[in-house]
Amino acid sequence: MKNDKPATLFTDVMIFDGTGSAPFAGEVRVEGSRISAIGRDGARLPRDGARVIDGGGGVLMPGMTEAHAHLTWPSSVERFVPGMYLPPEALALTAARNARILLDHGFTSAYSAGALSKTLEVTLKAHIDDGGLPGPRLIASSVEREPPNDSTLDPGHVDEHGSGPAGVAAFVKGCRDLGAKAVKFLISGESALKPGASQQLLYSEAELMAAGEAAREHDLWLTGHAHAAEAVKLGVRAGFRVLYHCTYADDEAVEMLAAARDRIFVAPSIGIVQATLDASPPPHVDMRHMKEDAALVLERQQRLVPELRRRGVKLLPGGDYGFPFNPNGRNARDLELWVRHFGYTAAEALSAATMLGGQIMGQGDELGLVREGWLADLLLVDGDPTRDVAMLQDPQVLRAIMKNGRFHKQPVSPA
Repeated sequence: MKNDKPATLFTDVMIFDGTGSAPFAGEVRVEGSRISAIGRDGARLPRDGARVIDGGGGVLMPGMTEAHAHLTWPSSVERFVPGMYLPPEALALTAARNARILLDHGFTSAYSAGALSKTLEVTLKAHIDDGGLPGPRLIASSVEREPPNDSTLDPGHVDEHGSGPAGVAAFVKGCRDLGAKAVKFLISGESALKPGASQQLLYSEAELMAAGEAAREHDLWLTGHAHAAEAVKLGVRAGFRVLYHCTYADDEAVEMLAAARDRIFVAPSIGIVQATLDASPPPHVDMRHMKEDAALVLERQQRLVPELRRRGVKLLPGGDYGFPFNPNGRNARDLELWVRHFGYTAAEALSAATMLGGQIMGQGDELGLVREGWLADLLLVDGDPTRDVAMLQDPQVLRAIMKNGRFHKQPVSPA
């Protein structure tokens, strides 16, 4: 089939390839949806048939991945929503808006950490994939589920899944039937919402093992909210692919995560923690216990993340964005927090959001690096984020945003 996308040639750019190495001067040619050539050391790439983009010395880097995406969480940098519930029609339009906002901010991929609807993300992904709506590459999830209890996280009022191994396995199969790729379980509770809940297990080992078996049978990926040490261990044993938080992981849990480092991803989700500490709620909203819990979580993660990193565990940014005090669109703040709290350099944080981002999306052999033959998800940055990663919190520094070889944001001429 003849390719209908004109070639694009980026010239006079510093190339951050996503590996964490220092940027180097060069040129990048894109043909169709892929990078066809990279020139370095003064090499000039062919200009024939290409639109030439003068990078003005800016940095060309891979698009970023949000590893803890909640596109159906209502609040964004463009629209504040005081709660978590929206009527179905408003929720659908809000999710579409949030998808576009993430792409506007340089996130060309998103791995869902759960939705407020059974099928909304699946439908949204279909519209993004066929070009009908702007948004990132999306690993779509069904509802974020926990078993019925007195602190249920169920703002969308969806149906409960059955209890017991058979009921949980049926729920996983049902998610496959709806078209989801990721299935999110709250393995432990959340102390920010109910004091002490982070240490409470919400599923039995038999239920989670049944979930894991069903996921393997139906080619799904399991994602787990896991604060408690036993929740982390259960997640690893059951074959979960992604675990969030892992706050209270003990020595045994750390050993298990390290042993599973070839197949598991961990996202500590520092963004929501910092946002909670920084929040200034109105007088009628009491966040004292949430702030106390956030301070404890931050202290624990400042010790845990460097140790997991030392053990070779794949760690990704992604901070639970979409809450009123932590809106969608603020996602790039995670990178600055990784530098501030976890000891990463800016380039190392960027590599986690790009190279490892391609891996969590299941496309680690073609996405997340500036490399010949790889997918052309690219950002042209006015400045050098490997020196100051905080600049990526301002979408105005993104002179161009390309996804799959097409511009979402057309190149802006250098100042």
